[in-house]
Amino acid sequence: MKLFHARDFTGAVRIFEQAANGPSREVAHVARQHVRMCQQRLAKMIPALKGPEDYYNYGVSLINRRQLSTAEETLKRALEQAPNADHVYYALSICRGLQGDLDQAAKFLEQAIRLDPKNRMIARNDPDLLEFGRRSPVRELVFAEKKESA
Repeated sequence: MKLFHARDFTGAVRIFEQAANGPSREVAHVARQHVRMCQQRLAKMIPALKGPEDYYNYGVSLINRRQLSTAEETLKRALEQAPNADHVYYALSICRGLQGDLDQAAKFLEQAIRLDPKNRMIARNDPDLLEFGRRSPVRELVFAEKKESA
């Protein structure tokens, strides 16, 4: 119920489904009702996404809310529809970095920079990327240009 009241309907569904399989009929009945309520609320929360920009914008909004696993799935759908979208790779880099996967964050950032070198300068000033951007291997990508000119 804590997850339900905190509006974490995805997490609540998992627990309610477990409770619905328990030995108590009364608890199972109430749990199934709550599963349906969670599913209805989840359906209302997800906007109708039509193209890669819709998926990208929704993914970024999920990053801002720190719903990182859902954001990553959404951004990967955008990438399926627009495989050369540098801004989607950049957003995936932030998403993975905020999850602590710096190697994958660096790979996505490297692709974003390869597609548009301006992303390196953007990364130097991005507050979301700064949370992890000063650590290796992301640091080497973001500040590689400075090392080359020195």
